[in-house]
Amino acid sequence: MTTMNLGVDVPRAALVAIDCHRGHLDPEVATMPVAADAARRVVDANKRLMDWSRGVGIPVVHLVTRYRDATEIASNPFWRTRAEDPKATRKNVLKHNLDGMPGCTVMADLLDPADRIVDTKKRYDCFRATDLDFHLRSHGINTVIVTGVNTNSCVMATTTAANVLDYAVIVARDCVDTMDDPALHHAALSIIDTAFGWVLSTEEIMALGLAGPAREAA
Repeated sequence: MTTMNLGVDVPRAALVAIDCHRGHLDPEVATMPVAADAARRVVDANKRLMDWSRGVGIPVVHLVTRYRDATEIASNPFWRTRAEDPKATRKNVLKHNLDGMPGCTVMADLLDPADRIVDTKKRYDCFRATDLDFHLRSHGINTVIVTGVNTNSCVMATTTAANVLDYAVIVARDCVDTMDDPALHHAALSIIDTAFGWVLSTEEIMALGLAGPAREAA
């Protein structure tokens, strides 16, 4: 076990998996796909960390982007411009994860019946207009392990928000990636590690001796 000061007296952790859904990670249906090889790595790495988390009593919370209609997407001015630029990486944003699309489902390898799902995410910040903060605090969580995609948008925005809300934040380095330029993935991790939270490998996280609220209560 590694001794590490996370800034909280007794860490009580949850794993927050951001958009580990088919809309990004399943090449057959993804509307905003991560490259197939990176997607496979992300799924495999997340499965390993999630299986370990469940085994030590750390709950897994899946955040899933889902829109009622394209109007909810287009109300974001910048996103609207991406849809109008055929060269933009995110040009399919207005077609992404509309209600009923297969992309709105968590990758099957990563979903356990005991996991919690928050599927009202509509912006990069997973705390915005969802009940994530309420859910975490009501279960005594003060530490979040963040995984998923995209590193330079949803992961970074959510990590920033979690820091502002006074959670201890850990980003699992090998469990995040992006559909954008790999340089942006590395830049985002550097920014997070500098100002918002710890960027650690799965092995380093496992060595911290973290537990979830149920194990702590026991």
